[in-house]
Order: sequence, then structure tokens, then C-alpha cells
Amino acid sequence: MRNYILKHEKQVLRFFEILPGVFSWNMILLPYWGIFLFPNFVAYFVLLFNIYWFYQSFLIAITSVISHTKIQAAIGYDWVSDLKTFPDWEKVHNIVIIPTYKEPLYILERTINSLVKQTLPTKMMTIILAMEEREPREARNAKFHSISSKFGNNFRNFIQTVHKLKVDEVVGKASNEKFAAVWYKEHYINNDSLPLRGKKNFIDKQSLPLRGKEKMDINYLTVTSCDADHKYHPNHFACLSFKFLDCPTRYRHFWQPAVMFFNNIWELPAITRVPNTFGSIWNLSQLPRKDRLINAQNYSLSYKLLDEVGYWDADKIPEDWGIFFKAYYKVKGGLEVEPIYLPLHADAAQSTTTWKTIKAQYEQYRRWAWGTSDDSWIIKNYLIDTEIPFWDKTTRLGFVLWAHFMWPVNWFIITIGLTLPTLINPAFGRTTLGYMVPKLSSIILTLSLGFLIILFFINNIYKPKRPETVSIWRTILTPFEFILMPIVGFFFSALPGIDAHTRLMLGKYIEYKVTEKV
Repeated sequence: MRNYILKHEKQVLRFFEILPGVFSWNMILLPYWGIFLFPNFVAYFVLLFNIYWFYQSFLIAITSVISHTKIQAAIGYDWVSDLKTFPDWEKVHNIVIIPTYKEPLYILERTINSLVKQTLPTKMMTIILAMEEREPREARNAKFHSISSKFGNNFRNFIQTVHKLKVDEVVGKASNEKFAAVWYKEHYINNDSLPLRGKKNFIDKQSLPLRGKEKMDINYLTVTSCDADHKYHPNHFACLSFKFLDCPTRYRHFWQPAVMFFNNIWELPAITRVPNTFGSIWNLSQLPRKDRLINAQNYSLSYKLLDEVGYWDADKIPEDWGIFFKAYYKVKGGLEVEPIYLPLHADAAQSTTTWKTIKAQYEQYRRWAWGTSDDSWIIKNYLIDTEIPFWDKTTRLGFVLWAHFMWPVNWFIITIGLTLPTLINPAFGRTTLGYMVPKLSSIILTLSLGFLIILFFINNIYKPKRPETVSIWRTILTPFEFILMPIVGFFFSALPGIDAHTRLMLGKYIEYKVTEKV
């Protein structure tokens, strides 16, 4: 089988691209045709799935509380004092890559300002503003000059790179980040020659090494993938540096904070505030789940590991799970994602009108659902690998397939369940099983909603305080927004998921679209 896959790689990958769409469509339609052929099986399947959903809701509530407790401890902890107990602590250097394309200046300044306010000495940090050549030169240069003059002297280096898209690359975060990371290594890690003023990708003197002819020790470098709208907690990089030095297997680790879409949460319409609230709590709840935690959105790893595995794939749109599994197969397993129990605030999708905001939110979720496009090469590597322990790679693959393949399916089973199928086949609805399963499912799902109380509590702790422009009545009515959950689940989970699966199945590949910032 391994030889066959290697000889027919293109055809095999295309076959695996078709699988998510075939699976999700069949699972969605199963209750409607299955209710005639094997109604008892369909009924028990729906009931067992609802029990599973109750179990998952319980776990999310428990792990959210665990994360909350650890985050509260980490927020007030003196990470710098602990970091200084290592004799080589000053050798650690953190590279932060910020891919940006047409983001407003104030958003970039907010991100950089959160880096300036770190408790870690900021001379232990280098910031790379990774820009795209597609953005007008005057606009990108003006933003870089403004930011570097205001913040650049706080860091060891403040660098601008300008990525020009190549023929074999696709537009997106991955290709831009790869260009910036490779460029930094060539100029600051293993290249004796200094970059020349005026050389391509350099615009400001802040781009030049501050200490003359220097070489960075790759063994002490971390690299962080940071979106342009991310706002760090002041302890973030002190905590990261400590965890890096404290980890014996630091070159086989990723580090992941709790990404929460709270920067503009009060400005959103209710219909998009609900999914962003749930998405934030979901990210927080996953931190203790080391059995399934995979880096996403904002994460760090050693520069040595990133260089060893060949950086991000410039021909792919998904980059976070992509770099994890690329590294996982490259180093033959043994990778772990360690949580950083600190909040990191990000912007939710927002535009100038409610309708445009809904559209931007939908496109963002569809782009995230497009992560299933990684499954083809993940499955291929799973099948041809002979060195990673079977149970290790199987559990990793199982989680990925469950997360991606079931993305569009969950809403249909939970929300519709047997209600519509029993209307289609009223004869089964009149049986004992057809009558009892919808009743039991309703009870189970109602009990699951009880865990929302815990989520409300945690959400109110981490959500920014109510701005003066927002009335107190809106705050009081906020919990009632969750009656929109069925509508929100369809438009921002099921629909973008099935959209992505169907496009991939038909070979209609999507293009990367930057989420609009206002």
C-alpha cells in the first residue's frame, strides 16, 4: 500500500480530498433515508450522539474551570523572577512575526503596544512586520515608518519584510510567514554579512542589527506566529521564555495561549457576538486537553524546530494545524503542545454594517473549516509512515478527522435530530421508539444547556468591561442572546462547514481572504 500511495500520490491525495464532503453529506442525509430502511438504527444513533454531546458539554465546563483557575494564577505570577533562576536566561530571544495586509494603523499599533508592555525585557524580543508586496508601497512604508519611529527602539530589532508571491505559492498567512522566517535566518542567524541599507525588504534603520555584526544562537530562539489584531497579556513572553528554558524537550514543543475574540466584542451585533463568545470559551477549555490540543491562531515554537522541518508550506492556506502535522511527521512523532495559561485578545470579524459583518464572519468560519484540506496529506503521511508509534499517530489522526469531518454534521444531528425524519415517516413516529427517542434527546440536550451557567460566569470575567457607549440594559439582556444559538449554529458552523467540504470535494478551491478590520 505504501508503494502504491507513493507511485500514485496525486490521485491518492485527490481521493482523500473527496472524503470529507462525501462523509458529511451522507451523515447529514442519513436520518432522512435511513428512517425508512433501518429506523431503529437511526433512532439509537441520534440518541447516542446526544449523550455524547452531553458528555462533551460537561467536559468543556470542567476544563474551562480548570483553565480559569490556572489563568488567574498565571496572571499574577512573577514569571521574570523565575526566569532569572536559569543561568542562561538572557540568551533567550523571542521572534514575533506579524503578517499584515492592509490592516489599519491603529490595530497594528495596539498589537505592538501590547508587546512593549511585556514584563520580559523587550530587548529580548525582535518584531518582524511581515508585509505583502500586493499592498501599495506608499501605504505599507508609511505604516512601518510610523510604527518603527514610535515603538522600534523598545526592541532589539524591529524589522520589515516585504513578501512577493511566487508562482508556486498561494496568498495567505503561511507564505508570508515563511518568507519572513527564512529571511530572518539568512540575515541574523547564520549569515556573516550585514544587510545593506536600501536592500530589498529594508526601509528603515530600525531594520539593521542594533549591535552591529551579530549572530543569534538558534538554540535559544523562539518564534511566534501572531495575527495583526492580537493583543498580548503583559506576562505572555516572560511565561513563554520560562517554559522554553524549563522544558527538556523544548525543540519538540509548541506553546499555545487562550485566544479570545474580545477586542471588539461589545461592538458586534448579537448574531455574531454569540459565536465569538462560544469560540473564545472553547479555545480556553481546550488548554488542559493535552490529548487533543493543537496550536491554532497564535502560537510559538523553537526556531530550531521550525528550521528543521522546513517552515510553513507556502502553497497551503491553513498554517497552524498544518505546521504542527508537518513537524509531527518530519520528526517522527513526539511533539507536544503545551498551554500558556494566559488570555490573548483578538478581533472578531467586523465590518461597517451588520450584513457585511455577518458576511465577514461567515467567510472567516469557512476559511477555518477549509482546514479539512490538510486532511488529505495528513492521512497520506499516516499511511506511509513506519516509524511513529501506531497508537500515537492513530489518536492524532482520529481527533483531526473527527474535528474536521463532523464540523458540518453536529448541528443537524443535535438541532433537528429525529424531529423532521419522523415527520417524513409518521409510521415510525407512532412506535414506542419513535416517540421516546425525541423526548429523551430533548431532556439530554436541555440538561446540557445547564453547563452554560459556568460558561456565562467565565465569559463575564474575561470579557472587557462594558464601554460607556453601551447601555446597561444591553448588558442585562446579553444572556438572552443565546436563544439565537440554533440560528448561529447553522449559519456559522453547519453552513460554512458544508460549503468548505463541498468545494473541496468538487475541486473548487477557495482563495485566502483577509478578515476585514474597521
